[in-house]
Amino acid sequence: MRLGIMQPYFFPYPGHFALIASVDEWIVFDVTQYTPKTWMNRNRILHPNTGWQYVSVPLSNSSTSIKTHEARLVSLASSEKEVLGKLTAFRRHAPFYRQVTELVRTSFANAAGDSLCMLNVSALRTVCDYLGLPFKARICSELGLDFPATMGPGDWAPFICESLGAASYVNPISGRNLFDPTRFERSGIELLFAESGELHYDPSPFTYDPHLSILDAMLWISPEEIGRALRDNTTLIAA
Repeated sequence: MRLGIMQPYFFPYPGHFALIASVDEWIVFDVTQYTPKTWMNRNRILHPNTGWQYVSVPLSNSSTSIKTHEARLVSLASSEKEVLGKLTAFRRHAPFYRQVTELVRTSFANAAGDSLCMLNVSALRTVCDYLGLPFKARICSELGLDFPATMGPGDWAPFICESLGAASYVNPISGRNLFDPTRFERSGIELLFAESGELHYDPSPFTYDPHLSILDAMLWISPEEIGRALRDNTTLIAA
């Protein structure tokens, strides 16, 4: 089994989905301290005038004193309305506007209660279904793992892999410095890093920005083209 482990991000950037496409199982890493104002409750799409703008979901308990799985939304309905409202600027130009707004509605409709984590998992699953990517996910806080009292940033992944019997672990190449390859070698786990090419598209009459949410890309590119690009432009590099 090849495993991926990441925090639950809100409609993350395309490379996140390239990582999902590279693994057999996905662990939603929701057991550590919540960090406010991160990709967990917001992301970016183009601004109709210039640059980019945030799409976000406000929390009722945003604080470093909670665990990620404890984060709660102020209002599922108002958050959905805000995201859809910011997408309306593209309705006359984006060829896949209707599909993306329906995808957003489905993501919110399938979310369980007011949990930020469950909303983000619902969004990941809905996007993967749309793009034709497999998404077999498990929630870390529901696995009943007995974590050691003290763990560094690079300790979580090998511990989870060992506990679940994973043969390989894949992390974005940007996090390469977090991990000690010998830690994985001792447990017989293959450590791999995913390097993804840029998903470029033409959002005319707006100006392209390469560091935006998958929502932005999906407005302008067909799901078949995105899914193919994510699979074909991702390389797995051994540690």
